[in-house]
Amino acid sequence: MTATTTYSPAWLQSAENPGPAYDRPPLYPSIARDIDVMVPMRDGVNICVDVYRPEEAGKFPALLAFAIYNKEFQGPDMAEALPPQPAWSPLWTGPLEAGDTKFFVSRGYVHVIGSPRGVGKSQGGGSREWDCYDLIEWIAAQPWCDGNVGMVGISGFGAEQLAVAKKQPPHLKAIFPFDSRGAYGEFGGFRDEYPGGVIHLFRYLVGHFSAIHQNKGAPGPLPPPLEKAWAEAMSNPDYKMYPHVYNLLAQKGQHMPPYFHVLVDPYDNEAAVEKSEAEFSRIEVPTYTGSGWYGYTYKTHLNGCQQWFQKISAPKKLMLAGPAHLERPFHTFHSEILRWHDHWLKGLDTGVTDELPVKYWVMGENRWRTASDWPLQETQWTKLYLGSWERLVPHSIAPSSATEVQPPDTFVQMPPTQTNTVQRLRYMTDPLPEDVLVAGPIALTLYASIDQDDTNWIVILKDLGPDVSVMSVREGEREVPANLHEREITRGWLKASHRATDPKRSKPWWPWHKLTRAAQRKVEPGKVEEYQIQVLATANLFRKGHRICLDITSMDLPTGVAGATNAEYVPYHICSSKTVVHRIYHDRERPSHLLLPVIPPSS
Repeated sequence: MTATTTYSPAWLQSAENPGPAYDRPPLYPSIARDIDVMVPMRDGVNICVDVYRPEEAGKFPALLAFAIYNKEFQGPDMAEALPPQPAWSPLWTGPLEAGDTKFFVSRGYVHVIGSPRGVGKSQGGGSREWDCYDLIEWIAAQPWCDGNVGMVGISGFGAEQLAVAKKQPPHLKAIFPFDSRGAYGEFGGFRDEYPGGVIHLFRYLVGHFSAIHQNKGAPGPLPPPLEKAWAEAMSNPDYKMYPHVYNLLAQKGQHMPPYFHVLVDPYDNEAAVEKSEAEFSRIEVPTYTGSGWYGYTYKTHLNGCQQWFQKISAPKKLMLAGPAHLERPFHTFHSEILRWHDHWLKGLDTGVTDELPVKYWVMGENRWRTASDWPLQETQWTKLYLGSWERLVPHSIAPSSATEVQPPDTFVQMPPTQTNTVQRLRYMTDPLPEDVLVAGPIALTLYASIDQDDTNWIVILKDLGPDVSVMSVREGEREVPANLHEREITRGWLKASHRATDPKRSKPWWPWHKLTRAAQRKVEPGKVEEYQIQVLATANLFRKGHRICLDITSMDLPTGVAGATNAEYVPYHICSSKTVVHRIYHDRERPSHLLLPVIPPSS
């Protein structure tokens, strides 16, 4: 078995192939199929899987794709009916994530695709805690398996990989959980999915593809604590404003139960966080994780992969990819997946462990870079201060100066019951005198007051330009040109009542908000508060002549009718049903500022 490795020229790289391009000849053109195989779990419940294997005698390593999504739209038949669709196709469908069966089987792997109990054709009842563990051990004992099992698949399929890795099944040799969910809590947790405690509709939108067994009848009573939380949620005017959300809530968990529980209990759980922290060290299986910069839209993947990479001690790699969602059915990065599993399951020298452990795609530069850690060790943490006239400047205000006392900037946001206009404040640097590489996590310190008891802070980092203008008093030069190109890079969110941080867990570039029910505090109207806002990590080269831009808003909107959006995986947030006046302070006593991870050119 001979593998080939090729390298792309530096001037022509693809965000979908981090290189080097690794492959082996496809030696097994025919696929044997065992469909709807019922596999017994330790308690007698049967789960349903499809097995695709080389149509030849012999034993092969197996790659398991296991998730709550319907196995019926995974596999080679779906890929034939729906060729891979780019993110801008109206037929792009997120949950088609189990991987390219034809690719894996032709290169000598068995591809097993299944769902846990209570999903699709799998039986229901009991706990699914050990389903993936038991399935891995069943696979290893089959006559077509050589005893080596790896895992593939992204998103929900990635979450299952990390969850079962904690349980250490003996025959699990390697995992590749790209676009995995968050790291704190079972299969993701609250904080990575809802940074800042601001609730969005991603799980509602993707819930339309759910295959979870549900029994519907007239809504009945819930357990007393949940019934109380449900009654509180039903009286929440911010929920009532969205009829599709309120409709789901009224059904008391019979429709889209995972999202129902987010609505009635939108808080983090300290016990779940502590449990996760204790379990990180239990992951001993080699792990290759990552996400794309597109992951900032639904948070959980981009936040989660960084947390996993930092916390686990197993052999590990991290890949942070380009800004476009991966094509569906999922087939991207399979060269890299093959390199990883060929090394750990087949014992081939693929070179995958000889490289630096981090690969990241730099937007604006459109090339891959490598690093020894994340955040990068050479990072120069750089503050840009919010200034008067909506400027973003590199210097703080001097003491005992004419500028140390400044009036706040103000914007007023009406709710979506009254307007489609999203108000904002915009802060920008001058055109940059040279290229500036920003790569890593970001934080915004904001001093602000509001005239209500809560709001959502939504902050947006953009790359504007190029701008060749010169601002002066002359006619035609007094304003920044209105037609500058804008490219959104990343965002951050914080519900004002969730402003409390944990100083032991926080870092200057990654504030840790408690997000628990006990820690939530309504805002005193008119009082100036300090808000530490996590802005999700990114990597972008701001070119000479461009501007670094920060927009501050409090609302985003659905882009379609009755809660639908024109892009399945770009969720909007539940915002305030009240008109809110926001005041942003940037004087010497209250120096609002952005903390950026600037990478020096020498690196």
